[in-house]
Amino acid sequence: MKKSKLLALGLAAAAIVGVAGCASTAGSSSVENAQESQSEAALEAVVSETGASETEQTASGQVHGITAPDGDDNHISIGVTPVPHAEIVNAVVKAKLEEAGWNVEVVEFNDYVQPNTALEDGELDANYFQTIRYLEEQNSGRGLHLVAVAGIHLEPMGFYSSGIDSVDSLADGSSISIPNDSSNGSRALKLLADNGLITLSDTEDLYDLTHIAENPHDFEFVELDAANLARSLDDVEASVINGNYALEAGLNPSADALFAEQADSDESYKYINYLVVKEGNEETAKTKALTEALQSEDVKSYIEENYQGSVIAAF
Repeated sequence: MKKSKLLALGLAAAAIVGVAGCASTAGSSSVENAQESQSEAALEAVVSETGASETEQTASGQVHGITAPDGDDNHISIGVTPVPHAEIVNAVVKAKLEEAGWNVEVVEFNDYVQPNTALEDGELDANYFQTIRYLEEQNSGRGLHLVAVAGIHLEPMGFYSSGIDSVDSLADGSSISIPNDSSNGSRALKLLADNGLITLSDTEDLYDLTHIAENPHDFEFVELDAANLARSLDDVEASVINGNYALEAGLNPSADALFAEQADSDESYKYINYLVVKEGNEETAKTKALTEALQSEDVKSYIEENYQGSVIAAF
C-alpha cells in the first residue's frame, strides 16, 4: 500500500472519529451528518482503490510482467556457463526475478555436460547455455529427458588463429582444432566447408570427419573438448571455437575471427542458445518467470550494448 493511500486512510478514519466524538446524544446537525457521510465515503474509496489494485496483481499472477511464485516455493536455480550466460543472468535477469518474489541461485559450469546432468538429476530448475542440436544429442546419447522452452540468443562460431591474419596464409598440412562433441563438431566442419577449406559429402544427420570428401590442403583436424579450444591456439595453426569460449578468451567473433557464422543464415536457428528444463516442467511458474525475464527488452538491450555482434538476441 502506497504512503499516500495510508495517509488518506488515516485522515479519513480520523475524520469519522472526530465527527462521532462531537455529536450530541440528542442527534447530529445536518452539517455534522454531511461531514460524517463524506468521511465514510472517503474511507471506502481508499479501501476500495487499494483492494482493487492488490486483487488485480494477485489475479494476474505477475509482478512487473514476471510470473510470481505459486505457493511457498520461491527458489529458482539456473545453470549457466560464465560468458555470456552468467553475465546476462546476473546483470539483468536475476534482479527482475527477485522483484517478482523469487530467490535466485545462479550456478556456473565450465563445461557443457554437467549443466545437463545436474538438471536431469533435479539439482537445477533450468539451464541456459546450449543449442537445440546439442540438446538433442545429449538426450539421445545420455538418456536425458530435457526440453528446450525458449530461444534466447545466438553466438556465432568463429575460425581463429594466433599465428596468421588471413585464411590465405594458412599453410598446407596445418592443424586445425574443432569441438569433439557431435553437434558442435558438425557445426565446425560445416563452417569450414562454407568457407572453402574442405568439401563435405551429403548427410541427413550430423557431419563428422568421415564426411570430409575433399581436403585439398591436407589439413590435420584435432578434436578437443569445446572448453579447451581457445587454449589450443598455441598448439595448432587455427581453431574453430564456440562463441562463449571465444568470449571467455577475449576473442570477439565479429572482430577477431578470420571468418564466422552469419546470424542471418538459413541454418542459424540451429545454433540459438535455449532455456532448457526437465520434461514435465514446461508450464511451471518457475519456467514461465525465467522465460519472461530472459526474453525481456532489458535483456535484448543488454546484449546489444555489451557484445557488439558477438552475441545476438534471438527473440
